[in-house]
Amino acid sequence: MNFPPAVRTVVGVVWNWSERRPRAFVRLFVAVAALPVTILLIGLAFSVFPGLFGPVGGFVTTFISILLPGFVALALAVVVDRRTVADLGLGVDRDWWVDLGFGLLLGAALMTGVFVLAVALGWFRIEGTFTGGPRGFLAGFVLLTLQFLAVGVSEEVLSRGYLLTNVAEGLAGYTSRTVAAGVAVLVSSAVFGAAHFTNPNATLVSTLGISLAGIFLAAGYVLTDELAIPVGLHVTWNLFQGGVYGFPVSGLGVDANVVNTTETGPDLFTGGAFGPEAGLLGMGAVIVGTVAVVAYVRWRYGEARLAPGVFVPDLRWRN
Repeated sequence: MNFPPAVRTVVGVVWNWSERRPRAFVRLFVAVAALPVTILLIGLAFSVFPGLFGPVGGFVTTFISILLPGFVALALAVVVDRRTVADLGLGVDRDWWVDLGFGLLLGAALMTGVFVLAVALGWFRIEGTFTGGPRGFLAGFVLLTLQFLAVGVSEEVLSRGYLLTNVAEGLAGYTSRTVAAGVAVLVSSAVFGAAHFTNPNATLVSTLGISLAGIFLAAGYVLTDELAIPVGLHVTWNLFQGGVYGFPVSGLGVDANVVNTTETGPDLFTGGAFGPEAGLLGMGAVIVGTVAVVAYVRWRYGEARLAPGVFVPDLRWRN
């Protein structure tokens, strides 16, 4: 349908005619509105039908709550943004799995380094091994692993795959890609940090630490245009932090631990009740990890540069 030039100009403020989809700021506004509404509706459904999932209802509702933000982002990306699923950083192929493996190993190695250093300095005391909650260690650890896997995928799809990408695309036409990527990383990381401010034991320092971790997670995405590295990092960083070494995970305690530890050192370094992410040990690991991600990408792909796919959408149709 042909529209008069004046109409196209006015509508063009909110509608991208060439891509046949809303502008980036409109897409982000829709996401901001859709996410809490969807969570509210799901919460109401659970309250109206409390026995909907029978004896496993608690587990099911927990996983739905974890996966819901990522699912909403995925649905908006396909329906509103008109993206392919691969454009969210989920273009799964052999390279994707290799990068995921690197992320998993690096997350585990970084948290192991934090643990070894903290214990060596006397800032944590080992109280026991293979401890578990009401379900016992094995069942608790398996459940914890599944939960952290869901958290890693869901939060990365939302924070990096959807938010960072839309901000970068929206700015790319008005400034350099370097500036667009920098702003997108900072915005998505600040939102990521603010989202954890309501966690138990959260402080302004912990929010800063989580935001710094957001930059760390974003590095692998903006350099590869894939979520493989950040998903891997996110999963094992959390799992080894809480499930293996018994640290609080972003202010949350976990029942099942390979090693049960008690903090005895200064909160400035250990992060206190919030966990290593709020302390200098965790922040130091984040900086080391960011350097490691850049080095890995340079080694594996021959160079470490901003991936063009972060700024150029892969749309489901163009005409």
